[in-house]
Amino acid sequence: MDRGREDRAPDLAALKRHRSLFRAIDRRREPRVRRSDVTVTDERVVKRAVKAAALGNAMEWFDFGIYAYLAVTLGKVFYSGAGEGVQTLASFGTFAVSFLVRPLGGTFFGPLGDRIGRKKVLALTMMLMAAGTFAIGLIPSYATIGVWAPVLLIVCRLVQGFSTGGEYGGAATFIAEYAPDKRRGFFGSFLELGTLAGYTGAAGIVLLLTFWLGPDGMRDWGWRIPFLIGGPLGIVGLYLRIKLDETPAFRKLESEKATEHAGAAPNGSGPALSEDVPQKELKSIFVDHWRTMVQCVSLVAAYNVAHYMLLTYMPTYMKEVLDRPQSLELIATIVTMALMMTVIFRIGRRSDRVGRKPLLMAGMIGFLVLTVPAFALFQQGSNWAIFAGLFLLGGCLVCLLGTMSATLPALFSTDVRYGSLAIGYNLSASLFGGTTPVVMEALVDGTGNALSPAIYTTLFAVIGIVSVATLKETARKPLEGSPPSVSTDEEARALTREGVRTPAF
Repeated sequence: MDRGREDRAPDLAALKRHRSLFRAIDRRREPRVRRSDVTVTDERVVKRAVKAAALGNAMEWFDFGIYAYLAVTLGKVFYSGAGEGVQTLASFGTFAVSFLVRPLGGTFFGPLGDRIGRKKVLALTMMLMAAGTFAIGLIPSYATIGVWAPVLLIVCRLVQGFSTGGEYGGAATFIAEYAPDKRRGFFGSFLELGTLAGYTGAAGIVLLLTFWLGPDGMRDWGWRIPFLIGGPLGIVGLYLRIKLDETPAFRKLESEKATEHAGAAPNGSGPALSEDVPQKELKSIFVDHWRTMVQCVSLVAAYNVAHYMLLTYMPTYMKEVLDRPQSLELIATIVTMALMMTVIFRIGRRSDRVGRKPLLMAGMIGFLVLTVPAFALFQQGSNWAIFAGLFLLGGCLVCLLGTMSATLPALFSTDVRYGSLAIGYNLSASLFGGTTPVVMEALVDGTGNALSPAIYTTLFAVIGIVSVATLKETARKPLEGSPPSVSTDEEARALTREGVRTPAF
């Protein structure tokens, strides 16, 4: 027995030497990062790109937020033929209708952005959103043209929803592909800063007009003013986006495609474009990336339910369920969002240091544990209890807002990033996000339980926890299919000396 062990000992030692040799050979075969592979970002250009994307996003969500904060008033204007208890529900139903076409918008704009570029598509979505918002401000009331009033409102909301289908995925992709790898969370957080700024601006204008005109004046004509303001704001956002250059990652991808086409074509003429390129792209998204798509939809579902519960439905909940004055619910919402805006970029920077997953998990667990206690505070009725409940929920949401815009683009490779994110995000937003206000309103009306929105949010928090647990950590790493991106030449030289090119690139 001992003799057999001695005979095998040299074989085991030789096997270990062979394994070490093979590993060394494999490492030599892997191409090291070349200096030309590394993108060195110009911080001034990055900041300009982030500013344009964030401001454009703010204007998009200003347009969307106006409707949410005027939902009760719009119910009386466009559904005055219905009973008073149905008006708000019908208004939120129209809010949800726009989400039905968001997946169609994502399916159209997303793959288009992967083909012709991020900047062109983002300019187009801005134009459509501004036009839809401005048109709402011109629609006559139900008392003037009858059933055509809600019909025209729905048409304008469909235009808004279709354009929004290409907005978030494109803006998140745009910032992620411009930002250096080690600061993607920080720069990405400014996209959601724009979201909060848009909502805050919408709530602020509605609040000022309500104080100035009173409820009757708002119902008669004042509600039109915020929508009419949305048109000129859209033109400003369009100008900012047109002035931008395309992202470095997309330019690199286009350069590689051009080289491949030139090399594959006889006489350098280039291959004929296939007529079914869009169909192939969609097939690739749903067939080759379906697991990541499911993960994206689940994560966005939990995030959107929490988002729309707090930023969209809560003002109506405080007015309709808690019977608080409209001025209080708007002030409380504005204060909560303002506090979130002061810390959101810190959350983004923190995610670059500790990773995306810990902060996402903290936000999801926070909604699981704190949503019901926060709604219990709302039932106390006092101002301090309402503010305390909103601050609890806002603290949970800002952990998601400050991290999500850097997390989602990193799920997909460069060649399908815009399309996959636009489709996955908007499919989830359509099914779960936009329906949140109407579902919560129906739950309260149907069950008589004022805590039912909290229970609904808690159930989705469980889905969010599972989704985050299955995520790969992407902080401080290159985007899949994109070259490494750094802030300085020193970092590029260090990366060239140290690393092996990532398999994704």
